Amino acid sequence: MEPLVQPPASGTTSGKGGGMMRSSAIFSGLTLVSRFAGFARDVVISAALGASAGPAADAYNTALNFPNLFRRIFAEGAFAAAFVPAYAKTLETEGEAVADKVATDALAAVAFATVVLTMLAQLTMPWLMTVINVGFLDDPARFKLAVILTQITMPYLPCMAIAALLSGVLNARGRFIVSGAYPILLNLIMLAAVIPAQGDQIGAAYAASWAVLVAGMSQAGVCWWAARRAGADIRLSLPRLTPPVKAIIITAVPAAIGNSATQINVFISGNLSSFIAGGRTWLATADRLYQLPLGLVGVAIGIALLPRLSRAVASQDLGQQQASMDEALILSMALTLPAAAALMAMPYFLIDALFTRGAFLQVDAVNTAHALFQFGWGVPAFVLIRILAPAFFARGDTRTPMKFALVSVAVNAALAIGLFQLGWGIAGIAAAVSGAAWANVLLLGGTLWRRGLYRPGPQALSRLVRIGLAAAGLAVVVALATSARPMIEAPVAQGLSALNLGVGAKEVALLLVTAVGGLTYLALAFVTRAVTVAEVRGLLRRSR
Repeated sequence: MEPLVQPPASGTTSGKGGGMMRSSAIFSGLTLVSRFAGFARDVVISAALGASAGPAADAYNTALNFPNLFRRIFAEGAFAAAFVPAYAKTLETEGEAVADKVATDALAAVAFATVVLTMLAQLTMPWLMTVINVGFLDDPARFKLAVILTQITMPYLPCMAIAALLSGVLNARGRFIVSGAYPILLNLIMLAAVIPAQGDQIGAAYAASWAVLVAGMSQAGVCWWAARRAGADIRLSLPRLTPPVKAIIITAVPAAIGNSATQINVFISGNLSSFIAGGRTWLATADRLYQLPLGLVGVAIGIALLPRLSRAVASQDLGQQQASMDEALILSMALTLPAAAALMAMPYFLIDALFTRGAFLQVDAVNTAHALFQFGWGVPAFVLIRILAPAFFARGDTRTPMKFALVSVAVNAALAIGLFQLGWGIAGIAAAVSGAAWANVLLLGGTLWRRGLYRPGPQALSRLVRIGLAAAGLAVVVALATSARPMIEAPVAQGLSALNLGVGAKEVALLLVTAVGGLTYLALAFVTRAVTVAEVRGLLRRSR
């Protein structure tokens, strides 16, 4: 299979060559499938577990988030930031055999480290739980269930560390299909486990937790098969501290500290929310919706950008560096700004239509919507961090993003504690996360500008303004539609009743409003030339 990443002509941002746009489209398309499966999973689990009614939901969300916290710090965060450029550079300069030897040693090291970390966490889980969920101490049932479920899900960490490294190998080789597809397994396996447990909150929580472990093993296996199928000669071996592994670890340590900063923000948020019954679940539900554009856009483009930018830096191709960053910036904001506008203009409509059913009550929807609105204005910042940080990583500089991430931790902690004390509750926690993300973006972007490493070109800036105008138009349309929601749902309900389709009116009304909003954005984007027909063709056309 031929590589899917081919850089466009130097200095262009239109994407006619289609390299980053095609690879990002492949990854994003598969991620979209995964997110739809994940949405179905979340709807089923939310209906089964609820939020504020009983201990199951908060305990399950703790069990799901705790191994993911370490996964994002070490597996998909720091190690990927250090490993992918090293592997891509070795592949480019020394050939496949040497690169695959580096990958084999790196795989052994990351597997050993995460297995040891998992064993330590399993042995100390009751004590860890008193630190990560202080609010659970007043509820013995929640506390005990959270300990047991988290012990079940913790082995997910080494599985995902292995999958993330092998996914990096595939990305460096220009293979993005399995990298985008393997997360689908988690959603499908969890759906299969939870659906039979409907009506039993505790039983559903156990089923979902065991499904996380089974899915992790399946994902690691699929990525191993795909890497071998792609020609990567990666083997199982005992961990050895070889010079390349040492170099990766030295590079990864600052990135781990930087990525841990984001996860410290998550830790602070979770701890504060544990004092409110259902708070962890409200925050987690809002988090799932705002993570959609981050997963589809920020992660996808960041994954496509890092190896490509690393090669441009290694070859000292300044034109390609500028073109890659401009293209990533325009494409990411063209997809992110309308999503952020919708999240802020119709948060309650989204949450109520998607999640209010079963044990997930209206009070849960209201509190989740407040958090979602505050996350909404931070969405562009979350994506921009994924675009700006690779500009440092590609040059082997993981220290600068680390320092800025630590600053964002301080901003988040101060805002979260302050707003929580002022009575903002879960919404204040979400606002603090968004504020900290924008602080990080300003520091990253300002440093790149000051050092002369990246400054958006005039065409890119002009396009960003036009994209913003189109997104504002979308926000106005969906906000007006939301205010007229009863008038929209009434005829929809009558039509569905006449057709006897058994579909909820609020769900269909949401689809109609989002479709109108999306078409409004597309029309304004083409009218203002924020997006051109040539770029759409370039996105859809595969190169020979």
